[in-house]
Amino acid sequence: MSAPFPKWSNTVMRLALGALAVGVVGGLTILLTYTRSPFFTGQFSSVQQPIQFDHRHHVADNKMDCRYCHSSVETSSSAGYPATALCLNCHAQVWNKAPLLDPLRAAFFGEGTPATQLTGGAPPVRPIVWKRVHRVADYVYFNHSAHVNKGVGCVECHGRVDRMAEVTQLAPLSMGWCLDCHRDPAPHLRPKEFITSTEWDPPSSVDRVKLGQELAARYDVHPRQNCTTCHR
Repeated sequence: MSAPFPKWSNTVMRLALGALAVGVVGGLTILLTYTRSPFFTGQFSSVQQPIQFDHRHHVADNKMDCRYCHSSVETSSSAGYPATALCLNCHAQVWNKAPLLDPLRAAFFGEGTPATQLTGGAPPVRPIVWKRVHRVADYVYFNHSAHVNKGVGCVECHGRVDRMAEVTQLAPLSMGWCLDCHRDPAPHLRPKEFITSTEWDPPSSVDRVKLGQELAARYDVHPRQNCTTCHR
């Protein structure tokens, strides 16, 4: 009895199976590479804010502490955004007529909102809607206070914002990046009194790793690595 398929069909089948295997492996490789690339993580990207805010001027020139604007960073999971009124603590007197700050004054004095004529009240203050630069996935829990109170400086995640005209996400914020620090936190620790300093560096005579190990013992740093630490 003759064969049901010609001999060349075996070659076609082998080629098809080989192409399928290459396609599956290649597709997974491309997908995994993409999810680790800056195109997916947002690394090295900046976000245009509703008002131009130059961190170089405020942090480097005026020596403003991070906690002045991000006031809840030591007590809350969120670092917090500055209220409109907080900005006017300075800008009611400094650059108080600059066109650049028109959106700030409009928000504070309620311009563009319906007047409250019936109640005689003042127009409501509208908060400036700042846009998040460093964003983790919705299924990830991150607590700023847990890190800051254990000696992790702001620059470890946010970089030298005192050198940024527009804040850029320098870290990949990937799970692997976070776990690298949780597995070996010592090199990333600093004394709490320098937690917001962008320029702090230990003296050249001090071993950075040894100092980190001493700080880890002093601050009782024991990072968890189980899934429920971040995925709750």
